[in-house]
Amino acid sequence: AHVSLLQCTYQNTMDENFQEERCTGMIKFTPPLYKQRYQFVKDLVGKYKPKKVADLGCADCTLLWMLKFYNCIEVLAGLDICASVMKEKMHRLYPLPADYLQPSERSLTVTLHHGSVAHEDPCMLGFDLVTCIELIEHLEESELEKFPEVVFGFMAPTMVVISTPNSEFNPLLPGVTVFRHQDHKFEWDRAQFQSWALDAAKRYGYSVEFTGVGNPPTGMEDVGFCTQIAVFVKKYPQTMFCMFLHVVKVFRAVYPSLKDEKYLQSAVVSEVMFTAHAIKRSLLDHLVSEQEDYNDDPTERKLQLQRSVNCFSEELETLAVEKSMEPLTNGSVVYIPLRKIFSFPKVNQLCGTFEKLRELITGKVTLSSDGSAVVLDTDHENEEN
Repeated sequence: AHVSLLQCTYQNTMDENFQEERCTGMIKFTPPLYKQRYQFVKDLVGKYKPKKVADLGCADCTLLWMLKFYNCIEVLAGLDICASVMKEKMHRLYPLPADYLQPSERSLTVTLHHGSVAHEDPCMLGFDLVTCIELIEHLEESELEKFPEVVFGFMAPTMVVISTPNSEFNPLLPGVTVFRHQDHKFEWDRAQFQSWALDAAKRYGYSVEFTGVGNPPTGMEDVGFCTQIAVFVKKYPQTMFCMFLHVVKVFRAVYPSLKDEKYLQSAVVSEVMFTAHAIKRSLLDHLVSEQEDYNDDPTERKLQLQRSVNCFSEELETLAVEKSMEPLTNGSVVYIPLRKIFSFPKVNQLCGTFEKLRELITGKVTLSSDGSAVVLDTDHENEEN
């Protein structure tokens, strides 16, 4: 059955982080504990370069927002049982205007799903990395029983990261009597967590290593990390599939990418025109500076510039442009050779080949009759100069 929108048993991450900072204030974690957990995940992403990442119990989407800036990631997905929390913060996952002005070379799709980690759904298949940050302690006993089969058996990603409070640390936290948060259903000590993790790893073909964040005070190292973390790595490829539907998609954003021909063409045309105008300005500035050595009178300087730009006749235009990598002037027109523009690293990187450059800008940029140069007008620059 679909999960009710009102059934929000996973609390707002921001509220929990605030409460955590308050109860850990005497320990003075630097940076705050929740930021250390996020940094742990970011370090793993930086090291292993996963292409597809899912965050289970994503709540306010903070981790997803951080991960969208990693160029290795092409698919990001979040799942949470509380749709209202996701909807409140999901605007941060939309592409920004700058993403359209300068599309990335990689493709990126971000989706949010409303559903339970205790249900199998095909939309959550195919991920390289699955993160479960401070999630399992919020699960009811029946959900916790199903969780390993869903995550390790059904989803079966290459890597899984699970973090949860270490109850052995709790006596050091002021104000903590039973659990660190009112919605926690349990909090395990290290032996309990490791026993559960080792059993899941053995059943579903994973290896597992244990670590954590939030170091204890000097002299009390025996209590372990404040947050304990298990990192699971898949030993064998996944072949199991199941076609139940328990998840509802609530958000999808496809970021502009240079892999899309229309965005690539727009980026190339923009870069070509920017480069051509920069070359033209440099050429005209050089011509003006030459005349300043002979005459400081503005009217005479303008006449001298006009004589300089009239240096080639129409019949010599094609030959001159084809044989030269340098920009040429003829009357009120400047010819910027495409070969010159293609030699600039950004243009070269975008197009790959000279033929691709010509293909992308044909019909979008004014070219010479033989298509070998970008044609720009000098009249506006002459008046300014």
